[in-house]
Amino acid sequence: MRTMTLADFLAIWLPIFAVILACRTLPIFLLRGRELPPRVVEALGYIPPAAFAALVANDLFPPTLPALLATGVVIAVAWRTRSMLGCCVVGVVAYLLLSLL
Repeated sequence: MRTMTLADFLAIWLPIFAVILACRTLPIFLLRGRELPPRVVEALGYIPPAAFAALVANDLFPPTLPALLATGVVIAVAWRTRSMLGCCVVGVVAYLLLSLL
């Protein structure tokens, strides 16, 4: 097995970098000044809750009692307020307090 040379590394890294850069910047330039359809705006609104749910789910495996209880508190806050910031703050505080018990 041979070691990777700088040329090998750049041959892999540069195309990947170009694709990632294009995926992140092209929509900004192509959609500038245009209004998105309401369904697209609605669909984009689901991204923050989905990302937050993924972060919460990541802490639930393996399940611990403080994590499960804090999740219940966050679900209650989310149901009541529908506030992402409120869920984050209450979740962190609940997890911290429950971890101290």
